[in-house]
Amino acid sequence: MPETAAKPPSLLIIDDDAEIRYSLTRVFSSRGYQVAEAASGEQGIALVKKGPLPDLVFLDVRMGGMGGIEALRLIRSVSPRQLVVLMTAFGTAQTAIEAMKYGAFDYVMKPFDPPKVLAIAEAALKTHADLRAAGDYKPALNTEDYKEGIVGNSPVMQEVFKIIGQVTASDVTVMITGESGTGKELVARSIWKHSHRASKPFIAVNCAAIPDNLIESELFGHERGSFTGATGQRLGKFELCDGGTIFLDEIGDMATATQTKILRVLQAGEIQRVGGTETIKVDVRVIGATNKDLEAMVKAKTFREDLYYRLNVVRIKMPALRERAEDIPPIIDFCLQNLAKQRKTHVTRVSSETLAVLTRYPWPGNVRELENVIYRSAVIAQGDAILVKDLPAEIRSATSTEVTVGAGTDTSDSPFDSLRTTNAENAALAMARVVAESVASGEPALTATRALDFLHAELRKGDEPLLEHIGREMIQRSVAAANGDLKVAAAELGLTVAALKKRLA
Repeated sequence: MPETAAKPPSLLIIDDDAEIRYSLTRVFSSRGYQVAEAASGEQGIALVKKGPLPDLVFLDVRMGGMGGIEALRLIRSVSPRQLVVLMTAFGTAQTAIEAMKYGAFDYVMKPFDPPKVLAIAEAALKTHADLRAAGDYKPALNTEDYKEGIVGNSPVMQEVFKIIGQVTASDVTVMITGESGTGKELVARSIWKHSHRASKPFIAVNCAAIPDNLIESELFGHERGSFTGATGQRLGKFELCDGGTIFLDEIGDMATATQTKILRVLQAGEIQRVGGTETIKVDVRVIGATNKDLEAMVKAKTFREDLYYRLNVVRIKMPALRERAEDIPPIIDFCLQNLAKQRKTHVTRVSSETLAVLTRYPWPGNVRELENVIYRSAVIAQGDAILVKDLPAEIRSATSTEVTVGAGTDTSDSPFDSLRTTNAENAALAMARVVAESVASGEPALTATRALDFLHAELRKGDEPLLEHIGREMIQRSVAAANGDLKVAAAELGLTVAALKKRLA
């Protein structure tokens, strides 16, 4: 059967200047574009509503009747994914800000430079194709998962949830450890919310953020005249939190003198305000957290050993995000849900390629860094999906690989064609990563099938199953490159440590 010709890209030009419409139509028609014209904003909106939607709209800012910015808002309300390029003869800051505020892909200045206009159109059409091809991931999060605030279905997080459930029924002191950004305060809040103290206050204190000369006053209060500036009596956090739960974050940064007073609270349930002589009884549950090695600090005598044992009755270690990469998709979904509730963005999804990039990244800043990246990328995304190009440059460069996989099913311009000039071993290793990412990120099965077909056709190695050979080679090289450090090797391969150990076995 003869091959069906590819459909030419469709363009809608909205401008009340007939000469502009004529010039643009000639430029784009000569390149094979299918062009429609509208002489006013109202007429353009009518064509968009009538359909079919064009791949791209060129829209003048200043027209008689409906202006371009208003037309842009209406077009985006009809089709949030519609890409629009604004045209203007007045390149003011206000124009640029308004254009991007209401979701324009870009804007061009009159008079036109045809090569530049074509380049912008081609970039927009590539984005349009990427958005159409972007697959949705569908993490199975229930409403209660969002309300809890701690998201994760990985085995290590399930263990964290179990311990939270076990400690909520008592008033036992809890120490939460883990790197910065792993969600230690969320765990503390969850313990409080599910405990019998939930109706009483929860107060979080960042011990590292308060100077040593003020931390005691902050925690225990002070009497009038007890120090310069103490113009009146002040209640401290422990008094204000009576009956509730106090969360002492970064407790490893607390001065030794303050550690002694915290120990007294835990032992006797009483405090004294700074400058006071009265002993005040308090009933407060204490939850501590730190990203420091308290055991090493105890040995170095920079943290009191008796306080360490009082705090460390039950210990919850929060895993780093790189140790639970399978939780990245639901965390992204959680972030997008929050943005939707706050009506801060039109983005509702990420592309499968984007998800693959985010899953490979090691996330030194953990969940906090991931949230920041999602919020930042959602703000600049030009459709309803975050594409790889919307991610910060440092994320893209840190996760770049030899191959970029397309999500579409068109076999022309195959992403594997570029490998045909490389040597067999390098191509095999690159393609193995493509297959792994394809499966892990939920790419269409056809993508993986095409990769496998290519591998078997081009790189067959005798009678040994090709994928087994490549998989073993990738794992051995990654472990060797990491000097035997399985955590580093697993992050490089996009696996959990447990999964890597299983494959090594």
